[in-house]
Parts: sequence; structure tokens; C-alpha cells
Amino acid sequence: MGADGTRTRGHRAPGGGKLLAISNWAAALAFACCGSAAIAAEAPSYNRDVRPILSDRCFACHGPDSGNRAAELRLDTEEGAHEWAIMAGDAESSEVINRVATDDPDLQMPPLEAKKPRLTEREIDILRRWIDAGAKYEPHWAYVPPVRRELPAVKQADWPRNEIDAFVLARLEAEGIAPSPVADRATLARRVYFDLTGLPPTPAQVDEFVNDALPDAYEQLVDRLLASEAYGERMASWWFDLVRYANTVGYHGDQEHRITPYRDYVIKSFNDNLPFDQFTVEQLAGDLLPNPTMWQQVASGYNRLLQTTHEGGAQDAEYRAKHLADRVRNVSETWLGASVGCAECHDHKFDPYTSEDFYSLGAIFADVDQYGSFEKVSKNTTPTERPPEMLAWTLPTYRKIAELDAKIAELEKGLVGTLNAKWPQQQKRLVKLRTERAKLEGEFEPTMITAATTPREVRILPRGNWMDQSGKVVAPRVPAFMGEIETDRRVSRLDLARWLVSRENPLTARVEINRLWQRLFGVGLSKTVLDLGSQGEWPANQELLDWLAVEFMESGWDVKHMMRLMVTSAAYQQSSLPREELEAIDPENRLLARQSRFRLDAEEIRDNALAVSGLLVMQTGGGVSRPYQPAGYYAPLNFPEREYQPTLDSAQFRRSVYVHWQRQFLHPWLLAFDAPTREECTAQRPISNTPSAALVLLNDPSFVEAARALATRALTSNAASDAGRLEWAWRTAVGRAPHVEELELLQQLLTKHRNHFAANPDEAAALLRVGMTKADPKLAPAELAAWTSVSRALLNLNETISRN
Repeated sequence: MGADGTRTRGHRAPGGGKLLAISNWAAALAFACCGSAAIAAEAPSYNRDVRPILSDRCFACHGPDSGNRAAELRLDTEEGAHEWAIMAGDAESSEVINRVATDDPDLQMPPLEAKKPRLTEREIDILRRWIDAGAKYEPHWAYVPPVRRELPAVKQADWPRNEIDAFVLARLEAEGIAPSPVADRATLARRVYFDLTGLPPTPAQVDEFVNDALPDAYEQLVDRLLASEAYGERMASWWFDLVRYANTVGYHGDQEHRITPYRDYVIKSFNDNLPFDQFTVEQLAGDLLPNPTMWQQVASGYNRLLQTTHEGGAQDAEYRAKHLADRVRNVSETWLGASVGCAECHDHKFDPYTSEDFYSLGAIFADVDQYGSFEKVSKNTTPTERPPEMLAWTLPTYRKIAELDAKIAELEKGLVGTLNAKWPQQQKRLVKLRTERAKLEGEFEPTMITAATTPREVRILPRGNWMDQSGKVVAPRVPAFMGEIETDRRVSRLDLARWLVSRENPLTARVEINRLWQRLFGVGLSKTVLDLGSQGEWPANQELLDWLAVEFMESGWDVKHMMRLMVTSAAYQQSSLPREELEAIDPENRLLARQSRFRLDAEEIRDNALAVSGLLVMQTGGGVSRPYQPAGYYAPLNFPEREYQPTLDSAQFRRSVYVHWQRQFLHPWLLAFDAPTREECTAQRPISNTPSAALVLLNDPSFVEAARALATRALTSNAASDAGRLEWAWRTAVGRAPHVEELELLQQLLTKHRNHFAANPDEAAALLRVGMTKADPKLAPAELAAWTSVSRALLNLNETISRN
């Protein structure tokens, strides 16, 4: 049994079932048709049924890419297809049907050299029925502005708790499926704590919620969690995957770069509930705002998060091309859910992004860099050129100064045309506070920012070749098919940012809502959360996705409002227990007849261990934490050579959002639990089950130390017997009371290790030396070692590292 408790090695779907080895188009088709006779009987929809087939099998050769189009045939547009390949209303006379149905290898499509599977009889039948019905094309759903549909009528009118549930229940009722009952309160508490804060509830917090009889007890709990600082830390980890936040440059020597205050900006923004449109503007163009604040300038460090090099021999032109491509990929993937990066060398093969669109979008960032490498020495041997930096406060310093400013303002208010006996003491107090503030003002942290320069010329690079400067010079603009930004001057990063979060752009609201939904339900309404283009999946419930996207925009891009709406829905609060009758109808739980069960992220797994052990240090913002890692792990790193030094004070036990992120040599615990290197935008992490993950939980010093701390808590708890202590430890680690059989197994394990360490005191001593904290001298070493073994097993339970 592996670290996530499954008995088979491989990947598992977020909903709990095995991942199907099928491509996106097939998954969309299978889901769209599964269990619904009504859909099967009606004429096929182009977007839902036909486009996925054509996109997967045909568009590579007969799609948007003009440079590689075969036979001058386009099947991605109605005009191109109806010219001669598709005869609307007459499938048997259509060349497309003849080619996909023939057995002649010289005529069949896709051709053998395309190395794509032939269409199935079902797929051919879909194309036939679609053509016979008139071969009506539709614009791709994601490129049409979302509209707020009326709430659908439902039969079980007492089930919905908010608007989300009307859409979910209507779909379930159409399929003849009932929703699952509400999860028990202990399970629900653990679920919402992890989803909103990334941390587990304590047994006392669970008990408080379980015993709260108020009708709005759950809503009050949600509001408390949204108001906690842990919420911003949880949300920041999600954002950092998207924008590829890391502490090192990535290429060549993978040296460190200075960007920590940007991390604090993101955490602060989520906790302050900064509207997402403003959050977007400040990151892409904070430096272009009039009189930007310190945090707005820090936010512009987003433009510096890409990979670069400090190599002295780097070619500037090459790295300028790399930077342009990286920025286009990230801004399009993060905000548009679009693979514009595929158009770097040629027009996109599946979506209407041209190569000119790619370089024109990149040209918007032409004012960010003059140099390509970060270590370029100019011709007159002036000092090394580096990205612009500023001195900024980290979040703890900023908050201390804000507190002092409030106190100073209050004192000054009391001192103005007022002379009394207290005046000298108040004046003395004011001087002291101002002196303290002046000292804090010097506690700056250097951080990379953006400082606009004269925009450089950007050309189309034929086939992406940075040495070929023969291409056309392009002006900055957004992709042509999506309209244009109206301005009488050069389009700027500020213009782009405002366009991204405007109602004219149909993608951003959908993209971000789809990803927030994924965080709370295990899978997006469209499973392909990185790409909502033609290769993406038709949403399981497009009406719901569009309703939420409009709600997001009309709420003022209020992220907390959307998170609250989702977690207070009846759909979210359902039990996650599998239901046998759903296995054939909805194996991936796309209809949401229950909640999903999935493993925690890497950071949450460590944070959970620290929290239940009592070691977790809660401090928002500030420096970087370096957990223990194997000696010599950094040996291959050069320019310069370096030796990893773990943090040896209380910061060792801070949350994982503050952990040093070395792109080329990601910490082994992060790798074992599928964290990304953050070299590229990551919208969905894989969930794997490998022996190394279990071995990390058993042997990584961080987890061994946490196990010993948990054991110490158990031994010093109020419980007077083994059974009582075991029950306390189980509840603390898992969030529920253990069953009798579970207690018996733990007792057997405790007895086994108690006997072993009593006979082998040297092994007990060695186990208790792991980590920087000292073993409690009041506890017998063999006894503490035995309980540490039990705690190691508890931290390795499938239930401990799962969200439900």
C-alpha cells in the first residue's frame, strides 16, 4: 500500500477512481454522452460532440496553421469545410465521411503517417448525423462572452442552498440521479479547514463545530476561516504554481534571485481580498500606475519570475527570445487558459492564434528588458546589468509600521491646541514611538521589480529562430480574433492587464473560476484547467461555469465571495463516500452526485504533520525557511558551488509556503508529492502513488521529528492509559475517533516497538536525535521511541494525507 493508501501503483483521479487512459476529446465525448438517452437521440452539437473529434484527428493538418495546411483544406471553419469536403445535409456525398470510413490506406484519414487512431464507428456516426442535420458550425464556447442564465427548475426544491445547487441538481435530475447526503460534521470541518486554510482543525475545533446547534454554524465557520491569515497562505500556493514563483533563476547555475516581498504581496492580497482585477493590474503593470505604492511596485516583480541565466557568456538575443516566449506562455496560460505559446514557431494548429499574435502579445512586454541575461557587461565595461530592484518591507515589518502609525496618529490627535498634566508623558511616548518607527523603516528586503524602459523592436522569428531577424516587425496587441485594445498610442502592459479583466475578454473569469472550482471539488468544470481552447474539454456544466464567471465579474472580482459561495453550496457539503450505482454512469464524479476525495498537496502534507505535532510556527510573511534535506543533494550545483544549510531556529517549522524553492533541485519531499519545479505555469498537479512518497513520510527528518513531537504530546496528554493516548493521537492526526479494530492494530504496533526499543536502547537514542528539537528528558527513551514509531505510522495513513 502506497502513501495515498491505494493498492495499485499509478495515478488516480481526483474523484477517487482510476484515471482513464483516454485523451481529452474522448473524455469529453464519453462524459457528454454517458447515461443520457436524450443527448444520444438529438442531433449532435458541434461544440460538444463534433469539434473534439475534428480537433483531435483533423485540425493538425486541416486547421488554423496556414504554414502546414494540407490540400488547402480547412475543417475548423464553416467556409473552408463547406467549400468541398462537407456537403451540408448530405453525409454520404461528403468527402470527409468517405475518407474517415474507407479501408483504403492510400485514402483513409487520418493518414497512417499522422500516427493518430482511426475514427470509431460511433464517431463516424456522430459526424454523419451532424452533416445530415446541416453541418452547423458554432464558435468555440470559451471564446463567446459568458452570460448569466436563469436558474434551472428542479424537483427536489429543498436541496439547493444557493444558486450553484440549482445547476448541479438540474443536471443530476436529468440523469435520474439523487445527490448524496450531507457529510458528517467532523468530515465537513476537516474538508473546509483544508480547502480554505490548508491546515487541519484541532480536535477541539472539530468538537466546537460538531456541538454548535446554531442554524448558521457552518456559515460562521466558513467566515472565520476566510478571515484567517492562513487563508491567504493557502491561496498563495495556488497562485505561485500558476505564475511559477521560485527563489532561483532556473537556468545554468540556478542561482538565487531576490523576490521574497512579492510572495508577501500575494499573501497580503488574498487576505485583504484585493479584487482580482486590481490584483492582475498590479502584477502586470504596477510600475505603470500613477504614483504606485510600495506594494504595487513589488507586485510588478511578477514580470521577473521567469527563468533566466547569470552565465557570463549568454547571448542576449537568445535570452530576449526566451524571455518573450516565457512571458507570452505564462500570461496566456495564467489569465486566458490558452496555449498561445504553441504559436511561437508557426500558427497554432488547433486554435486561431497566429504566429504574429504570439510576437505581438510578446511585444507588449518589450519595455521590461533591454538585456537578455542578468549578468551582461556592457561595451564600456560598466558594472554588471541586473534587473531593477527596490528596497521593500516584508509583511511583518509593514504590519509593525502600520500599528505604530495608528498609535502615533492617535497620540498626535490628543496632543494638538491640548495642554494638561499628561502632556509631557504623551510627548515622551510619541518620541519613543517615532524612534521605534524610524528603526523599523530600515528593515528593508531587496526585491526585483519592473521599471519600464524604451520598448525594443520585436520581430516575428521564423520558426522561433532567434538568430533569424528577417521576420516582420510587429506592434503590440492582443490576439487579432479577440478584438483589439482601443488606444491612440502604443498598447502597454497596463492596457493588456485592464483588457484581461474586462467584459470584452471572455476567458479570464471562466479560467479562474474553473481553477477555484478545481481546488474545492477536485476537478474543474472543464477538466483541462490549463487550456480552454479547442483541445480542451467541453465543460461538464457550462451553464454553471458561465453563471459563476458572470457572478465573479459582477461581484467586483471578489475572490472570497466566490470561495464562500462554493463552499456553502449543498454540492460542496455532500458526503464523498463512493456510490456503487454511479460507477458505470459517472466514474469520475463529473456530475457531482457526491464530493471528491483526493490526496493533499505536498505543502499541506508537511504543514499537517507540523500542525498535529504542535511544532508549526504561524508567522505570516518574512524570511525563507529551509527544511532538512539529504547531505550532498546540491553537489551538482555549480557557478557557484554551494552547500545547503537548513534553518536551525523556529523558522524551520514555518508553513511550507515559505520554503526555499530551488527550481533545478526541488526538495525531495516536494518532488515525492508531485509539487512542480515552477519552471512553467502549472494549473493542476498530478497525484501519483509511489513507494518514495511513503518512504518520505516514514524517514524524512521533518516527518520523523514531527512524529516524535506528536508522540510527546500523546504521552503528556491527560489520557491515563495506552488506549486513551492512542485514541487521542488518532483523533489529532486523522480528525475522527478510531474504530475498535484500528485501536487494536495501533496497540499491537506499540507493543512490538516498545519491546524492540527496550532491547535496543542505542536504536531508540538514534531515533530520538533526529531533528533540531530535543527529546523530553522526563520521558523514558525506549517509551518515547516506541510512541514515535506509532506516530510515524499515523502520519503515513492514507486518511491523514487525504482531504477526505
